[in-house]
Amino acid sequence: MFPAALLFDLDGTLVDSERESAEAMARVLARTPGIVITQADRDYVIGRSWVAIYNRMCELYPAITMTRDELIAAVAVVREDVFAESGITILPGAQALLARTAGQKRALVTGSSRAEAAQALKHLGEHARFDVVMAAEDVVRSKPDPIGYLQAAQALGVDPADCVVLEDSQAGIAAGRAAGCTVIAITAGNFAQWDQSAADHIVATLDEVTPDWLASCKRSGIHARTGL
Repeated sequence: MFPAALLFDLDGTLVDSERESAEAMARVLARTPGIVITQADRDYVIGRSWVAIYNRMCELYPAITMTRDELIAAVAVVREDVFAESGITILPGAQALLARTAGQKRALVTGSSRAEAAQALKHLGEHARFDVVMAAEDVVRSKPDPIGYLQAAQALGVDPADCVVLEDSQAGIAAGRAAGCTVIAITAGNFAQWDQSAADHIVATLDEVTPDWLASCKRSGIHARTGL
């Protein structure tokens, strides 16, 4: 049966918490070592992984002495405060899709840290459970490199060609395609206006992703465009 597994992105696909992550990072860096980041730095967080974010920040601000893992951990702690102040946005259809696919093999492949992923998932309800989680700490290269999706498929014991990737960002779409998966792009969380044209299917919200529709959307030489 197709798909053998669903491979979910997190931010921009299931939740919108990247602005909160950027705010938490800004607060951490303002305290130690006293760096005031720009709006461009905050915008860079959207749709990118900690691998890319940390490398950029260190290039721009040599005063950063924390390791990537140390910065990730510090930001995760402060992000709890930001969520307490502003909450977290669950994207349309996310909880319903997780409920519909609760019995299926699923992985979460995110550029967020494991701590950040756990913070977000607890807001998504009882069905936000995944057989495999590939977070920033688990990969050596970030999306658009396919390594996260390839590792997730391997951990699930499935062929990437039999997997569906759900993504919002251009880098994530490229990663899913490079892994050999069928890629569905969701526009609802595409706040950075990424080019999603490389996806096999485009839908407005996760409400459109039903089991019957998923079973029919395997890449078959037809580059579909739905929901537009």
